[in-house]
Amino acid sequence: GLHRVYASAGACVHTANTFRAKERQVGPAWERLTRLAVGLARASVPAGHRVAGSLAPLEDCYRPDLSPRDPRPEHRAMARALAAAGVDLILCETFPHTGEALVAVEEAAATGLPVWASFTAGPDGSLLTPATLAEASRSEIDAGARAVLENCTAAELTLPYVEALVNAAPSGVPVGAYANAGGSFGADDDGAVRTYVEHARTWALAGATILGSCCGTGPRHIAALASGFKEHS
Repeated sequence: GLHRVYASAGACVHTANTFRAKERQVGPAWERLTRLAVGLARASVPAGHRVAGSLAPLEDCYRPDLSPRDPRPEHRAMARALAAAGVDLILCETFPHTGEALVAVEEAAATGLPVWASFTAGPDGSLLTPATLAEASRSEIDAGARAVLENCTAAELTLPYVEALVNAAPSGVPVGAYANAGGSFGADDDGAVRTYVEHARTWALAGATILGSCCGTGPRHIAALASGFKEHS
């Protein structure tokens, strides 16, 4: 399966396919599908690799205006389901709405599992400013996030957000980035992969220690990151 391919490429944190496994998206089978997704990830990767449960916005990750007035009950249910399914950490990811992100982190942290919090400024960087991201990350850390990240913004636009997170995060809280492919979306030729890694190198130089990739990338991007950044998580 795909998790096995990415493990072979060098990934060591694997996100279970639970981004949309919420009752409002998949109906009454959501808990069964959550357990299935986590089980498939666990069975596909080597011992010692971490499986992250994806806890995503309740509505569209590029439409913060659709964030529900009270997201807490649903995020609590999903966080508990992920914990019961046996994930190693909960990844609250792709949040453009900082208030909903904070609720998700609070409910994820209440499970006792490690929590990573990741925001998105959207593909074109229009949804969050670096300053807003920095302020929000401080709140997430206070709520229990053990790492703060930026994801699913074009790779060529991601550096200012990484710099903002690094400046905001206290010593000992890792910062990370996993961007989308941006201008080379969907391409995995040598040039596209090299361009992505060049962007990732700027994130690492800025202080990011968790590196990955998001939409429009593939195993070749991860393999290049793994070989080029062996000192990173």
